Amino acid sequence: MVKRLGLLVLLAAGLSACNADFGSVGGGGVFLEGKQAPSVKTKTLADVGGDMSKITSYRYPDPRMYQISFDDALKKHKPIVLEFATPGHCTQCDQQLQMLKAMMDKYPQVQFLHMDQYYNPEAYDAFQVRGEPWTFVIDATGVVKEVYPGRMLYQEIDPVLADVTSVKKSEPSKPKAEPKQKQGSDGGVKQNG
Repeated sequence: MVKRLGLLVLLAAGLSACNADFGSVGGGGVFLEGKQAPSVKTKTLADVGGDMSKITSYRYPDPRMYQISFDDALKKHKPIVLEFATPGHCTQCDQQLQMLKAMMDKYPQVQFLHMDQYYNPEAYDAFQVRGEPWTFVIDATGVVKEVYPGRMLYQEIDPVLADVTSVKKSEPSKPKAEPKQKQGSDGGVKQNG
């Protein structure tokens, strides 16, 4: 009886963490914004022999989210969306992953990675994630640009991804202006410059 009660308390605590929105307090991951992302090796689909059930509890996984380990993704110098979500016990996580699957087609230059608590706990530790879902947007240089604890809506993440994927165009160099000429008091032309 006591053992069963303990399991129920543990289960309730795990479920209550789902969709936790810590704002600027709580899980330490919020302090990573503006800093280099920690490099951590995470499991890939190849590591589990292609068996999706050994890498995610998501019912409708997109294999593109599990092709590369996070540490290898950093080496590609492409923007990354790193999603921490365990849809096996979190309804909001399921909805979050559905939205990100749609974003993958809009932003093919971004590497989308999904971390499930059951299968990549080392990533949860490295990013200090407590509760779910959590979204980290990392730029091409490996700097964490955005940390969002809780569900992120399409209209919230879309401008962030547009920003990290925009190529800053340098302005074409302007030709040097010719030195201005002034007429001197004696009627002659003087070079100003």
